[in-house]
Amino acid sequence: MTAIRILLVDDHAVVRSGLTKFLMVNKDLELIAEASDGLEAVQLAGLHQPDVILMDLMMPGMDGITATREIHQKYPQIKVIALTSFSEQNMVQGALQAGAIGYLQKNVTAAELGNAIRSAASGRMTLSQEAVQVLANSNSPAFIPGNELTERERDVLKGMVEGLNNNEIAEKLVISLGTVKFHISNIFQKLGVDSRVEAVKLAIEQKLT
Repeated sequence: MTAIRILLVDDHAVVRSGLTKFLMVNKDLELIAEASDGLEAVQLAGLHQPDVILMDLMMPGMDGITATREIHQKYPQIKVIALTSFSEQNMVQGALQAGAIGYLQKNVTAAELGNAIRSAASGRMTLSQEAVQVLANSNSPAFIPGNELTERERDVLKGMVEGLNNNEIAEKLVISLGTVKFHISNIFQKLGVDSRVEAVKLAIEQKLT
């Protein structure tokens, strides 16, 4: 089994040390690099191409949200989990808008963190209860499900709603099967769903196509 390669970003050495010890006891998780600020995180993300980044948000210099946005734009295949002590609305929304696939509190258990890393590597979103509550209490239009879908992703989602399989969607849109699967993975991530059924249900409810 190939280990999930992780970049750890936190300006506190003690926090990095604690997380490193946790990661070392999980055979399917491999810490490949550490960064102490956002700028270093962007540089190391490009150099090492990790599968998942554990990103602190409050750091001197380039903060975690800015770093997440840059990494998501440059390396969209890298999954970023915000790991922070804060759950303010602007922090949660800022991280998710920047492209984070997860938002966890630093008091998360080792098991919960491990599961979140594995979920992120598979393209599934994980949010702490605090983050879920913040989003539930927010009326911000920025978090209407599907507002970040690209035009092509909407085309693929429409095909899913019509009941087409991946091969049929590929033929209809004149794109490769691999491209269809890539778009579907992005759709799942952006909609915060784990399955085709959930994606279609949400698309119908929210009139996304």
